[in-house]
Amino acid sequence: MAKHYLLYGSERYALAILRPLQAAIRARGDEAAWFFDGPGAEDLVEGERLLSVDEVRRWNPLAVITSSNAVPHFFPGVKVETFHGFDAGKPRHIYIRGFFDLYCTTGPRDTAQFRAIADRVGHFAVTETGWPKLDPFMREIAGPLPVVREPPVILYHSTFSPSWSAAETLYEEVKRLSRDGRWRWIVTFHPKMTPETVARYRALENEHLRFADNDNILELFPQVDMMCSDTSSALNEFLLTGKPVVTFKNRRPGPQLIDIDDPAQFEPAIARALSRPPELMAAVRAYADSIHPYYDGRSSERILDAIDAFVANGGVATLRRKPLNLWRKLKIRRRIGYWGPA
Repeated sequence: MAKHYLLYGSERYALAILRPLQAAIRARGDEAAWFFDGPGAEDLVEGERLLSVDEVRRWNPLAVITSSNAVPHFFPGVKVETFHGFDAGKPRHIYIRGFFDLYCTTGPRDTAQFRAIADRVGHFAVTETGWPKLDPFMREIAGPLPVVREPPVILYHSTFSPSWSAAETLYEEVKRLSRDGRWRWIVTFHPKMTPETVARYRALENEHLRFADNDNILELFPQVDMMCSDTSSALNEFLLTGKPVVTFKNRRPGPQLIDIDDPAQFEPAIARALSRPPELMAAVRAYADSIHPYYDGRSSERILDAIDAFVANGGVATLRRKPLNLWRKLKIRRRIGYWGPA
């Protein structure tokens, strides 16, 4: 009998993260369906199934898999967290809200932290699987690192929070450097970036700079030779390509980054990154291996195996009781509009 898996999203980015899981589920002869309580449902395509709350409860999924920070407790099935990004040094990457039975971590750094908490609280399990969003991407970038293009292509990406974003600070430098033709630029922002900042950068478009609206930033990575950013989790995804990143006042700088704190340093930092100094490239690879050491494009399969193993070993019955979470549960019910039984 086919197993049922519910893919749960509250933002459009859930599609890019969970669609590789959908493909892996179908490849096993099982069934996947979707539930959204925010943007994303309108972007489902033919053949992708969207369920209502009542339909979810009747469908009785084996597991509810999500990249969100919470999940409806009244949905049947094992509650599985796959994360919506890497730890970029922002506050509250590692926090437990008491909704999930199984955390599928991306690599050794996160695994160690989540397992330490699991050992202490006992109400969830942890399995290191890799991140499903990267499965198609890992297959695409397999092989040696490509040489730098001529002219080189730079991806500029910024997070949306004013306290972390460098978009306004570096605007004049990007404007200046994107006009002489020495380098080509692709600019893209977090979906929540202020419309005013988006409009300013979109107005810079010329033969050397393109503003990209791709929902999935991974699509842009093979098109560029390096990235410029600030404290965005997307830069960690980019480092998995083995290519260098220049950051402005990154919250967690390290040898894997060329981090600057003055716009005047922007141009020479880019030149250094494009020269690919050996010590930088070695640090990039070491860091990539620590956050996501899986390059086989099979993280989705590992997640499904982890769910099977969790259920086979006793599942939720082996865990301690979760926190009551009454306020968060009430907020989810209100958002979804469901007041029926749990």
